[in-house]
Amino acid sequence: MDTDDALSHFGEWWAVALFIGIYAVFFAFIPFYRKSQWKPAGAFSAFVVAFAIEMFGVPFSMYALAGIVGNTLPDGILWGHTLIAYVGTWGANLALVLYPLSLAVVILGWHAIHKYYWSQEEGKGRLVTEGIYRYIRHPQYAGFLLAAIGMLIDWATLPMLILFPILVGLYYRLAKREEADMEKEFGQQYLDYEARTSMFVPLPRFRNRSRGTTPS
Repeated sequence: MDTDDALSHFGEWWAVALFIGIYAVFFAFIPFYRKSQWKPAGAFSAFVVAFAIEMFGVPFSMYALAGIVGNTLPDGILWGHTLIAYVGTWGANLALVLYPLSLAVVILGWHAIHKYYWSQEEGKGRLVTEGIYRYIRHPQYAGFLLAAIGMLIDWATLPMLILFPILVGLYYRLAKREEADMEKEFGQQYLDYEARTSMFVPLPRFRNRSRGTTPS
């Protein structure tokens, strides 16, 4: 089985800075003029920093858990590559696929929403249902969560496992708040769109027809 020496990762602070810098690009595609974005963005930033520091800097989770379970921990979850004990470094390789995919999802969502909704002069603020929005209603948030899942598959740590459900909850609440705003702005048109799409994952939707929607 292909393995990797986790100890070889640590003390590489240039890699910590580089990884954080790369993921800072994600924030170029969200509207920070809206205060509702601040908490989810802060949680995602903390998630990225926790990943970068514990993968390339100092293994805080290993030190914390060593006092509980002993001086040595097996390579794997909470210490080293998450799935290495089961599939070798394929878990890390899968994460390397998810990282650019997550950024692509964020950019595709940003491009459509910027062109047809945020850019009032060009798109006149109409409801966006083309491109990736044909399948999911919140591609940018889906991209952020996909990136977080990639990090968990690659190198899960105690802070990341604590932060991930918080991150999901914050983006879910933000998405529901935005959907309520869209319903007020576009009315039945948005309800029909909502009925045939999913929030984050492109799966078939089955809505309650009592809301007056007709899946199409």
